[in-house]
Amino acid sequence: MIRRPRRNRQTEAIRNMVQETTVGVHDFIFPLFLIEGENKKIEISSMPGIFRYTIDQVLEEVQACVDLGIKVFAPFPSISEDIKDKYATESQNPEGLFPSAIRAIKQNFPEVALVTDVAMDPYSSDGHDGIVENGEIINDETLEVLGKMALTQAQAGADIVAPSDMMDGRIGHIRKVLDENGFQKVAIMAYTAKYASAFYGPFRDALGSAPKSGDKKTYQMNYANSREALIEAELDTLEGADYLMVKPALAYLDVIKLLRDNSNLPIAAYNISGEYAMVKAAAQNGWLDNDKAMAEILTGIKRAGADVILTYFAKEYAQYLKKQ
Repeated sequence: MIRRPRRNRQTEAIRNMVQETTVGVHDFIFPLFLIEGENKKIEISSMPGIFRYTIDQVLEEVQACVDLGIKVFAPFPSISEDIKDKYATESQNPEGLFPSAIRAIKQNFPEVALVTDVAMDPYSSDGHDGIVENGEIINDETLEVLGKMALTQAQAGADIVAPSDMMDGRIGHIRKVLDENGFQKVAIMAYTAKYASAFYGPFRDALGSAPKSGDKKTYQMNYANSREALIEAELDTLEGADYLMVKPALAYLDVIKLLRDNSNLPIAAYNISGEYAMVKAAAQNGWLDNDKAMAEILTGIKRAGADVILTYFAKEYAQYLKKQ
């Protein structure tokens, strides 16, 4: 007998019926970039279709996304150079850009969830995720800063804090700080396997957060390693993480599956700026179809095991679904 798998591919109705993986707007977290001022919406040249917003303008963008069914957002602040310092002091300012934006979004859209970035680099004059002493990233002193930063975000209304720094022990420290201050309900999305990647460039342009010297290889993971991700995942789980994240996504689909197969926690994947920019550049040159590539990429990330996808395609994909 000849087996004929093509029987299940012969019409669109049949293909849809047996489709194993589906991607919907509820799978997404949509990153948003914030800037100081009023009435500003500035496109990021390396990320076509993605903008920096002042708070008044970001509220309009959130409304547009909510209308499309997107309910979870990850805001990132672009901080003026003149208020950055070695210890990222501005990250703890309750009246600063980031906490102010968190409060404004939650006050206007109480139904949405906000996932807030906990890392020093947007606020650091050194551009690193930790305190720099004599060219070295100091781990344990950095935890104190991260704990205060996470608390400031929780007080402003963050639903989930997301430490992206890759310091050892930061999940446990932040969990302790949040619990001691009455924020037991605020979850932690750990950037568990965050790799030292070449694909972060457009994001760093958007925030002005590139390191002023050296690189991030002493704290972000070696892209050649996958078993090491299991060590990070075990530690983050034991320290109290509620989600485990892999970043980037496309070159690390195996790591997404590895964590999915070895953890019962929700797995998040960050489809990052460089991955987005590659598709946009190729589409603008007519080398591929933007919508088909977008759908294939997001489905591949979900198929690999991601429960949650942070992606700059979120709004565009929601619009794409409306057209189907």
